[in-house]
Amino acid sequence: MTGKVTTHVLDLSLGKPASGVLVELWQVIPDNKFEFIQISYTNEDGRVNQPLLEGASMKKGVYEIRFHVGDYFSNRSILLGDPSFLDCVPIRFGISEPASHYHVPLLISPGGYSTYRGS
Repeated sequence: MTGKVTTHVLDLSLGKPASGVLVELWQVIPDNKFEFIQISYTNEDGRVNQPLLEGASMKKGVYEIRFHVGDYFSNRSILLGDPSFLDCVPIRFGISEPASHYHVPLLISPGGYSTYRGS
């Protein structure tokens, strides 16, 4: 089995996938610093087209996915305040088994969010 990291975003307020969400992947390195890995956007199914990490890129460590939901909501004329209540939602997670599949979804609404380790 080849390990990989995948994600998707669901807009719970609409009951639909959230398309066009900017998604960044970073690795957390010593001294709580970050190393940029890649940027993606969710498609019409709320998924990124390719895994965020896979194969030889999968290494043990701590990573952070940053979901730019503030832009997603403002592009849909959903006002979250000024400044917006939710802007960039960071989900920090660890990879302990690089051969495994880590699915890190984000469920959003204008007033909150949730995540879990999916399959």
